[in-house]
Amino acid sequence: MALEFRNLCKIEDDLTLIAPISLKLKPGIFNTILGPTLSGKTTLLRLMAGLDKPTSGEIWNKNINVTNIPVQKRNVAMVYQQFINYPSMTVFENIASPLRVKRMPENEIKSRVHNVADLLKISPLLKRRPSELSGGQQQRTALARALTKEAELVLLDEPLANLDYKLREELREELPLLFEKTGATVVYTTTEPSEALLLGGYSATLHEGRITQYDPTQSLYKDPKSLIAARTFSDPPLNTVKVKKSGEGIFLEGGVRWKTTKYSNIPNGNYTLGFRAHHLKLNSSKTDDIKLLGEVLVTELSGSESFVHLKSNENNWVVHTQGIYSYRQGEQIEMYLSISNCFLFDSDEIRVYEK
Repeated sequence: MALEFRNLCKIEDDLTLIAPISLKLKPGIFNTILGPTLSGKTTLLRLMAGLDKPTSGEIWNKNINVTNIPVQKRNVAMVYQQFINYPSMTVFENIASPLRVKRMPENEIKSRVHNVADLLKISPLLKRRPSELSGGQQQRTALARALTKEAELVLLDEPLANLDYKLREELREELPLLFEKTGATVVYTTTEPSEALLLGGYSATLHEGRITQYDPTQSLYKDPKSLIAARTFSDPPLNTVKVKKSGEGIFLEGGVRWKTTKYSNIPNGNYTLGFRAHHLKLNSSKTDDIKLLGEVLVTELSGSESFVHLKSNENNWVVHTQGIYSYRQGEQIEMYLSISNCFLFDSDEIRVYEK
């Protein structure tokens, strides 16, 4: 059975850190919690681990209420963003420490430590101390300690955030494969939508202590059920514009009319149209493309990509496109958008689908 939250809530000093959450995580796979800084990710992990007590609600694991079971009696491993290793111990002893607490036989300890060190490619470092390691090697040591414990639940709190880009890319590819072999339920927090997509599995979007959606990661990205979930899972930020639906036309701010039958069966009224930066094109490619105008604010270049920040009427948008573009500040440019790449949300910010 999976780890389950039943109306889980955490309040401190009249501040709601975690709003009542009822959710059953998928067992034996990667579960990513995606949310901005201060959305409640670390608080939720600490509740899962038993490091903090909820104000109300319960946590169940394998049909057992573990809410009041102390962390020492739970089969949980946690890895933080900071490199937390015992400075006086060698890498070997750091990895072996949870096994020694369990008083395992020495031959089994050696076998487990060497196996996990081989997996994480730190076998040559077993005699070193943390002060002799790079940041990436220290984080691999912390991950190895979590792996060797063979915990049923592994909690990873932005474990790659302090590593350089190349190491992050390498470990992002390795982590799902490493934990897949253990059969553990893994909960991984991040602020980066791209990281959630790379890790796969299931993802939950977290906003101000509330889970706004929990689905397979690819499905959540492609089919957000609310404006909050779409915004949480968009980097660069989701582009939005207020629109009015009337008959077979959608009217954008500024008077642009978009004739389309896609939403012909929904009620007339006011809505919000959302679209991601890479769906706003600088060249027309589809028959249902609508032409929009914008004033360039700034252009950012990143390798072979360009991020064009602009203002269209009162809306600030971003265009993410392949190629190098050097627009001048204040330059007027044309953009193109297809209705098939847009999300429509009602006044309650709930996704609206064509009927």
